[in-house]
Amino acid sequence: MTNRCISAIVKGQEPLMLTADTSVQVACQHMYERHVGAVLVVDHAKHLKGIFTGRDAVHTLGEGRDPARTRLDAVMTRAPATISPDQHAIDALRAMNDGGYRHLPVVEGKKVVAIVARADFEGLELDRLEEETSLWERVG
Repeated sequence: MTNRCISAIVKGQEPLMLTADTSVQVACQHMYERHVGAVLVVDHAKHLKGIFTGRDAVHTLGEGRDPARTRLDAVMTRAPATISPDQHAIDALRAMNDGGYRHLPVVEGKKVVAIVARADFEGLELDRLEEETSLWERVG
């Protein structure tokens, strides 16, 4: 199916959420334990403040920062793009493709409810994005 709602893709998900004062080291430990590629950085009301990904971890280490002393708020992507649970898979794929990222927070109202990753999508959904991209390349 190529028209799945985001809510169906993330049903039952418990995304990894941490506060901005968490160290990069602790965040990476949680990511490793949970086998996830991103942390949603939230305040105590679960409002999204940013996202920290494996790419951010590599940049942090590459810059020579101490992961035990570096807080997420110093290295996270602030105010990332989001998607709502009532949007569709193709909407998420377009946003990720256009923005060059692999994770997209799912936000309802002001609260984080989940996260989608490129790996969450099925072949037909990815094929549809490829067809659209190819068409735009030929038209443009």
